Amino acid sequence: MNVLILGANGFIGSHLSEAILEETDWHIDAMDLTQDKLAACLNHPRFHFLQGDMTKQKDWILEHIQKCDVVLPLVAIATPAMYVQNPLGIFELDFEANLEIIRLCVKYKKRIVFPSTSEVYGMCTDPAFDEETSHLVTGPINKERWIYSTSKQLLDRLIYAYGKHQGLSFALFRPFNWYGPRLDNVFNPKPGGSRVLTQFIGNILRGENITLVDGGQQQRCFTYIGDGVNALIRIIENKDNQAHNRIFNVGNPDENLSIRELAEALLDMIIANYPKYAEKAKSVKLVDVDAKTYYGAGYQDVSLRVPAIRHMQDYLGWQPEVDMAVGLRKTLDFYLAG
Repeated sequence: MNVLILGANGFIGSHLSEAILEETDWHIDAMDLTQDKLAACLNHPRFHFLQGDMTKQKDWILEHIQKCDVVLPLVAIATPAMYVQNPLGIFELDFEANLEIIRLCVKYKKRIVFPSTSEVYGMCTDPAFDEETSHLVTGPINKERWIYSTSKQLLDRLIYAYGKHQGLSFALFRPFNWYGPRLDNVFNPKPGGSRVLTQFIGNILRGENITLVDGGQQQRCFTYIGDGVNALIRIIENKDNQAHNRIFNVGNPDENLSIRELAEALLDMIIANYPKYAEKAKSVKLVDVDAKTYYGAGYQDVSLRVPAIRHMQDYLGWQPEVDMAVGLRKTLDFYLAG
């Protein structure tokens, strides 16, 4: 199988590339703006990488879509603070640039495995979000935070329609708070500049207090990247056509923590296991701040986000295996060990 990965140097793309090379005989063509997370892949004979911009390298994109079997367009801005700060940039990259790729897959009859998002469910009130029955509930237009969710949701709808009416072969996967090594740059000091786990690790490394938006009462189901990639490889493989034109939540419903509980767990784990950083961790306080002060007036949050994973279980035999204690330790070892 020849797999085209756009955004290969990202968190998911880099882990997926490594796993494909280790566990399969597939060939990868890949592109991204940078290559710092791909050290384990760059010299592999089945990995072919171009450092470039998918919005500009149109000829390369066209050539490689024509020659591949499966396309994974993983390029997106997925940092919540940016949804409010740069909504037009979110739309231009996350929606418009990816729509071009989708249409090429339709034209050349290529299978696409597309990253949807748990954010499409928005403020759904279901106790667990189901791919087929849950309503997708977003806020008013002046809450610009929802431009990411609605951009992704419309692409989901377009991909589904292309599949139903024009024969596009697809799978949509919705990651629920995947985390692990290489998630973000923990040394980015900008508030909201990275996702919550790496933001907190960075706070601790700098000896800064951890800011909890609205007290950190929001709950999220955290999923270790190894489990997520294992699911993704099964989706790409599409054994017995079981992933064909389906939508998959990929998350760990058993690891449902509040953001405050996540911060407390990180502090406890660092104090107990990483003596080099223990004193800084002991000095860190948890400070509450309201969402408007932290993100701006265009933000709106979700209190609960739990995936139903019956599609992954029933069709592809997948089950998350890494619990939060193990996953956090692996993540902290990556950032803090040595």
